[in-house]
Amino acid sequence: MEQATLVRRTVEDQSLTRDPRDSVVPLQSRRDPAPPGLYTPVELGHEELELLAEIATGVTTEVAARHLELSARTLRRRIRNICDVLGVNTPIEAVVWAARRQLI
Repeated sequence: MEQATLVRRTVEDQSLTRDPRDSVVPLQSRRDPAPPGLYTPVELGHEELELLAEIATGVTTEVAARHLELSARTLRRRIRNICDVLGVNTPIEAVVWAARRQLI
């Protein structure tokens, strides 16, 4: 519950001072990084957004996996892939990314 509140507050605080161009996130990959200065819009599918929304509620990985009918290992792997696609380091950063764009 506290994580969801923190995400909402962060989004509300930063939405007042954000430039709309900040919604474009560089596409980064561990194996094939994008050249510096090149930004590619990133889109997440329904399943990825559902996973981020579940994490935003503040439940543990195991509980989120049960809700989404996945194994905990699969859930962690999908979270890592989402973070890689978005170019963020943590699941919370991914949740904030989606919340800023009003996707969750």
